[in-house]
Amino acid sequence: MRPVTVRKNTGLVLSNLVLGIAVLLFAKGFFPHKAVLPGLAAWPADIAAHDSAPFDKVIFMVVDALRSDFVYSNASNFHFTQSLIRSGEAIPFTGHASPPTITMPRVKAITTGSVPSFLDLVLNFAESDTSSSLAAQDSWLAQLKAKPNGKLVMYGDDTWLRLFPDFFDRADGTTSFFVSDFIEVDNNVTRHIPEELARDDWNGMVMHFLGLDHIGHKTGPRGPNMPAKQSEMDDIVQQIYQAMSTYDHLQSTLLVLLGDHGMNEAGNHGANSAGEVSTALTFISPLFKNEFEGTASPADFSEDFKYYDLVDQSDVAPTLAALLGFPIPKNSLGAIVPNMLQMWTNKADRFELLYRNAEQMQEVAYATYPEAFDAIPDLTACGNKDNLPDAQRLACKWLAVKDLHESFTSNQYMFIRDGSPLLRSFLKEAQSQLSGTASKYDLRSMLLGAGLLVVAIMVTATLGLTGATADNFALSTFCFTVGTYAATMFASSYVEEEHQFWYWISSGFLVLLTIKQQRVHMQGLGRFRTASGVVVCILFAIMRRWNQTGQKYAGEADLVTEVLTRSPWLLWTLIFLTYSIVPRRLRTRPAELGLKRMSIVPVLVTASAFLFKVAFTAAEAPELLKDMVILKPVVSFAARYPLMSLARIVFLGLGNLVGAALYMEKPWTSQLQMSSFLESLHDIMSLFLITQTRTVNIPLFLLFHFQVKVLQNYSAFDPFERLMTMLYMQYSSFFAFGGTNAISSVDLSNAYNGVGGYNVLAVGILTFVSNWAGPIWWTSATACVLKPRTGAQGKDFKYFGMLTLFAMIHALMVMVACLVLREHLFIWTVFSPKYLYMMAWTFAQHMVVNGIFSAVISVNG
Repeated sequence: MRPVTVRKNTGLVLSNLVLGIAVLLFAKGFFPHKAVLPGLAAWPADIAAHDSAPFDKVIFMVVDALRSDFVYSNASNFHFTQSLIRSGEAIPFTGHASPPTITMPRVKAITTGSVPSFLDLVLNFAESDTSSSLAAQDSWLAQLKAKPNGKLVMYGDDTWLRLFPDFFDRADGTTSFFVSDFIEVDNNVTRHIPEELARDDWNGMVMHFLGLDHIGHKTGPRGPNMPAKQSEMDDIVQQIYQAMSTYDHLQSTLLVLLGDHGMNEAGNHGANSAGEVSTALTFISPLFKNEFEGTASPADFSEDFKYYDLVDQSDVAPTLAALLGFPIPKNSLGAIVPNMLQMWTNKADRFELLYRNAEQMQEVAYATYPEAFDAIPDLTACGNKDNLPDAQRLACKWLAVKDLHESFTSNQYMFIRDGSPLLRSFLKEAQSQLSGTASKYDLRSMLLGAGLLVVAIMVTATLGLTGATADNFALSTFCFTVGTYAATMFASSYVEEEHQFWYWISSGFLVLLTIKQQRVHMQGLGRFRTASGVVVCILFAIMRRWNQTGQKYAGEADLVTEVLTRSPWLLWTLIFLTYSIVPRRLRTRPAELGLKRMSIVPVLVTASAFLFKVAFTAAEAPELLKDMVILKPVVSFAARYPLMSLARIVFLGLGNLVGAALYMEKPWTSQLQMSSFLESLHDIMSLFLITQTRTVNIPLFLLFHFQVKVLQNYSAFDPFERLMTMLYMQYSSFFAFGGTNAISSVDLSNAYNGVGGYNVLAVGILTFVSNWAGPIWWTSATACVLKPRTGAQGKDFKYFGMLTLFAMIHALMVMVACLVLREHLFIWTVFSPKYLYMMAWTFAQHMVVNGIFSAVISVNG
């Protein structure tokens, strides 16, 4: 290898190393762990524990993804719960779940009353992570456990076991990511209920049911399994309620039914759509009947999912503290739900509860703004409050609350003034201010990360690491793409609708390719090339309309919902054609080149893959097999075997195909055989990607295949155009499969194919492959199949260098946007998820996938 080449390759490796360090360094400053007050809250020395608390036990029933309408609307199957709402024995609310709407941060908010860091979204997917533990942080579970004879039990989502290690005296956890299971994850909880209800040795029982969330991920909120699951959960509410009415030791027990988050119309969550942030929250007890009037239930469907009064999920912790008689957790930013104060008939008790809430909030405020509170020693220092900073105005309001409490304590105005409005005003303002400062940025790390990347970009662009482009027009095209894309990173609407940029830029690129082909050929052949170009553009237009994506038009009509799901015969015809491509190519292409060809093995492996997909579809989306009589024997045969075993057979078969291709084609012997082997490898990878793809998206690979076939006939296709094809189609296909920049679009449905339990590496890889199947396919196709026809023109062209330059500029612009817009209203709902997606594009897609296939191009180019 020439010394110049060695230096350039070394430079590329170092550039990517700096890119990775810069991205992680910026993330460290952008997603910091939030500082918390240590220890447990305790009652002030001058008062004892609240003897007036109406409850001594709590049953905390979390139904994962329990959207508000699932319980309250007239389409709900929670009929018993609705009857309790009508009788006044259940008090309904819509709980607001702040983004990110993912289980771990939501459980943290519900139990501590705090506002979790956005970093918890990442930790949510790392089931082995212990850094997010709440063992040393105050929570209502810690307060219950600290009570005399405090004892906790837990059944369900093992997120609770990781958040609260050694808290539970009895527990049985279930992984939350095995989304193919609708039944066992809930039966594992339900089987413990009768035994625990009969026991009287606990004061807190947590149940976290997962099946409803899994159904949402698989088939959406209106899937065929959803009504039965709602009825099942409602039956559990009835079972618990009847035990509360029967057993003496449960007479003073509070049942809380709630969701940790909701879901959007695709059944996913993580972002901030109305369906994702709106959850059911219902307090249930026979004791409520004496204090509350019934409320009309069910309610008409509400498009904004707001039913009854809206409360924040952080309000759950202080409300439970009041109802069960323990101090409010130290880091809580919640306020006691006003309606629940009706359980105290004495106005003085209500005032005291609100004051203790305000006092606890003041401690958090003082820890956050010590200088501001120290600057206001008394009310005389407040002066004109309108001219004071927000933190000092909050300090003034606290002094007014404190002064009012002293007046009440001395009975001066006990029966004259109602202090509740002032108390609530302070709580609301404190909650608003403190929630906005829940995560503090490390600007030094952020600036250092961005600065490193600027230097790396300059080095990559100026030292020839990208090689030579084909011509000035090609370079201008690349610069226009990069510059325009970089500019879109600074507008939330463009980030949410990023697919539009890639659809339009890719369409324009394909049109330019078509025009170029027409100009370089004679008239007759030119017409043929033009027709071929039109076919490519039509196929691309179909691809972009396959799934409606983005945020603005999410849930609107697309080819999947309007055509394929309504015509299963058409869907399965296209799927069968897609599967038929792989064995045909694997068996015939080597023979055409005079090499040994595989016999029946590709057919058998493809058949096993098709069998697995049919069985998988029968389990997760049986409506797609409706009226497909021809597939019923296949479904019946596949039903005899576990899905996990079928998936493993497919994966073993794919490995066998790779070995057979190596043996038959012997790529190390000649360039021709290397080229043939790489095409075989692409076909085998195609079958793997199809296995990891949702059923309705499988025909997209058929469109891709024909697009590549047409592009192969472009005789003037040069190396730079191959690079741009690789880049444009990676991003366009990602969105065509339904991807977005929202966490809610992460598809977990194929993350457990062949995996028996949670394995962070295996599940992580399968999750990435499932969500980036389109980009991986196009990277492989452009590297292994789509070859330039201009030979020497691309000798010094560095594919990975140009892709590295693009990845660097992409990462830098996202960094700068997050830095400049860090106080923006949508920083946590739009720009932070975009940063996480950029990390996935950088580390997994660029460094691993693009890196590997750029090496393939250097071998096969």
